[in-house]
Amino acid sequence: MGMDPEIVGGIAGGAVSYLLLKIDAFATREWNLEENINRALHNLGIELRSIEALLRDAASKKDPDHLFTDWIQKVRDQAYAIEDVLDLFRLDQETAWRRFKRRHSINHLIKNIEESLQKIQQTKKRYQDMTSTRIYSSSNTDLHVRVAPLFNDTVVGFEEPTDKLVSWALEKKQGVEVMFVVGMAGLGKTTLVRSVYGKVKHCFNRHIWISASKSKTKLDILLTLLVEEFGCTITQRAAADVVALTQKLRQLLLDQRYVIVLDDLWVKEVWESVRLALPDGNNSRIIITTRRGDIANACRDGDSIDIHKLQPLSPESAEQLFHQKAFSRNGRCPSGLEEVSKSILQKCDGLPLGIIEIGRLLSNKSSTKKEWKALRDSLESELRSTGELSDVLKVLSASNNDLPYHLKYCFLYMSIFPENYLVKRRRLVRLWIAEGFVIQKQGKTLEEVGEEYLEELIDRNLIKANELDFDGLPKSVRVHSLMLMMILSISHEENFCSVCTGGAARNLTKNTRRLSIQEQDFVVSDQDLSHVRSFFSFGKGDVKIGSNFKLLKVLDIQGTPIEEFPNVITDLLLLRYLSLRNTKIRSIPRSLRYMHHLETLDLKKTLVTKVPKAVLQLGKLRHLLVYRYINMQRARPFDIVQGFKAPKRISELKNLQTLSFVKGSVQRRTSRQLRMIQGLDNLTQLRKLGVVELAKEHGASLCHSIGKMPDLHSLSVTSLSMEVPLELDAMTNPPALLQRLYLIGPLQKFPWWISSLHDVMRIRLKWSSLAKNPIPALENLPNLVELQLLHAYAGTQLEFKSGKFPQLKILDLQQLEQLSSIVMEVGTLPCLQKLIIGRCSKMEHVPRGIKTLIHLQMLALYDMPDQFVTRLRKNCGRLRRLVRHIPCIHSYKQGQLEVFHDH
Repeated sequence: MGMDPEIVGGIAGGAVSYLLLKIDAFATREWNLEENINRALHNLGIELRSIEALLRDAASKKDPDHLFTDWIQKVRDQAYAIEDVLDLFRLDQETAWRRFKRRHSINHLIKNIEESLQKIQQTKKRYQDMTSTRIYSSSNTDLHVRVAPLFNDTVVGFEEPTDKLVSWALEKKQGVEVMFVVGMAGLGKTTLVRSVYGKVKHCFNRHIWISASKSKTKLDILLTLLVEEFGCTITQRAAADVVALTQKLRQLLLDQRYVIVLDDLWVKEVWESVRLALPDGNNSRIIITTRRGDIANACRDGDSIDIHKLQPLSPESAEQLFHQKAFSRNGRCPSGLEEVSKSILQKCDGLPLGIIEIGRLLSNKSSTKKEWKALRDSLESELRSTGELSDVLKVLSASNNDLPYHLKYCFLYMSIFPENYLVKRRRLVRLWIAEGFVIQKQGKTLEEVGEEYLEELIDRNLIKANELDFDGLPKSVRVHSLMLMMILSISHEENFCSVCTGGAARNLTKNTRRLSIQEQDFVVSDQDLSHVRSFFSFGKGDVKIGSNFKLLKVLDIQGTPIEEFPNVITDLLLLRYLSLRNTKIRSIPRSLRYMHHLETLDLKKTLVTKVPKAVLQLGKLRHLLVYRYINMQRARPFDIVQGFKAPKRISELKNLQTLSFVKGSVQRRTSRQLRMIQGLDNLTQLRKLGVVELAKEHGASLCHSIGKMPDLHSLSVTSLSMEVPLELDAMTNPPALLQRLYLIGPLQKFPWWISSLHDVMRIRLKWSSLAKNPIPALENLPNLVELQLLHAYAGTQLEFKSGKFPQLKILDLQQLEQLSSIVMEVGTLPCLQKLIIGRCSKMEHVPRGIKTLIHLQMLALYDMPDQFVTRLRKNCGRLRRLVRHIPCIHSYKQGQLEVFHDH
């Protein structure tokens, strides 16, 4: 298969950048390396930086004869080979420490490094000669490639955004108003804006459409405006003076009412240069289309700049558009093709470009199930540069090619996961860190930098945020199906990851770096997988792991049907990330102590209840998750989280950032658990701490330890039982950065320090049984977004005063058994969107003042008295008028849902 040279060059460049980070880290370790090894590494780093610079330069150039492609593939292969040498040396150090026979001598290491260096030096000179004659490409997002499939079409489903933008453009305002239209590649941004432009341009004195593709500089844009739109003659000398050009354009537009479209913006500086040239006033409009949401957000510095996020087509509109293209005669799908038609549409996922191109391709094929299924099953190959859908590839790949090197591997990592698979945000970031993709920044943890990487990939519309959490961060992410097909092609070509489905498991190359097993049993004992760095299993079949994974860094086999910890895992001495989540293992072996590089140990939803002392040898461990949720039918809701017994010296793991959930008390070992609680004060880097079964007498010690955790973001504490109170009033130094607080258990009085938590966004109080109303202590928290009170208050009334809870969006009140009245003054809870009231048996009517909560979107009721619910029903409900403004009202009675409709 022929791969786009720009794509191949980008990935090879990413491989070199990644290797340079690895060499730097390797050279700074305390290996006691001989001088000749250090010298070889130093020379290798110099040479690779030179190669990296050449690859960056080549990213904007075309290659007419594929010599460039051949060369950069050799660079990539050499980068992989050098990585193998470095990892083998690191493995030698580990096995020597264990008194095993060393497999690779230091001389062998030197020889391999020098050979790699010589090969790169030999090829670099030839490539430098090649680049001197290579011409710059005009643009890889030319207008005809991006919008040719859409140009003469009125795309269905654009009626609402068209009307919205037309109204915005024609609204009477004095100043210049700017609208960024943002969305992923192929979503139809240009088509939408061209339709709007055609409807409004006659209302302006000047109407200008200009392409701002990647190759355009701010000078190009200014010159185009002056020469093509205003007919100016610009001398060669004047053309280089940005200030003079800006002033000239500004003078020409003065007193003009204009509408300008800047289509396909890639560079922030281009917009900023144009903006300086545009005089304010005269009710003018500027529309900018871009797939770079990060640029739009960075430019949004006032009320005059807004962002319209273009959404994929609805299923109904997508189907209508697809049928128009695939069945051009009558736009109707034959009944025999409905099923395969829907499966193809699922892969298009509402993307107009994909729907139109695939529909047109199918319109030229015979209307048989065989033909249609053949295309559906070969979409990935058709999207390649030689396929019939190569134009779609060109549009999508431009976003990938525009990525900086440090994000290319992070994005390509999504090729590991199955189609439509929702990847948990924290899991993805921890995996990137284990792979070495995340670059350390001063003053930030690797996790914080990784979160920034993910945010940028989302803003660039390459990764899609799924459900958002209460704090606005995505709970999980995925990639568009067509985008996944593109990166799967790149991943396969570059040996980044081999995805094994069906019978593909035996077609692995010797350089395969990552394995993703999907929908099958997998046995690796008879295969050479010495180059594999990461292994994933997403199927429900058996996975048998052999000892031939010696360089493995990531092992993620969550959800597989294993019942015992595979002992071979402890031979994987370079492992950084281990997830056995959602398996049936009951214990972990003491030989875990040899895995000195382990950073994440995820045993969530397993049957493990005790961690051996051996874990204390894992000095690099950052995330330790050992807990499960007990079946609700077998336990009281209070006891739903089952934690683990930790070694009393758990505090030796000073790099821990996540620790959940440790048992705070064990029968007959009270003093031992107290020492463990007291020792937590050494874990000063903790971001998340979960403690269950906390004894009353240990509360003060826990408060003291928490006071030594300045970066704590999430704290969950559960008491020993529903009868044992939480004693947490001894806190003298509350964690100032705390964002999530969960307290489960009786509180004899409300902890005073909660009122001082400026950053807290979520508070959940369960089984607190407070005699005193907690609302006054909570109402002034400036950033509180979610509040849950479950069996937390024994009083009869809650009052929400005007101007309080300024940011609260979710209020959850459940099992407040004595509560009979809720009063909401005018001006309280100004941002409330969701109100939950459940199992409050003495409440007879909705909160007084609920009608003033104008932003309330949902009212959810759980097992409320019949009289309460009856009063809200449509037509017959006496209090229906008070809740008519709420779009969604749900009432659950013993699991049965009743929906009240008015909208």
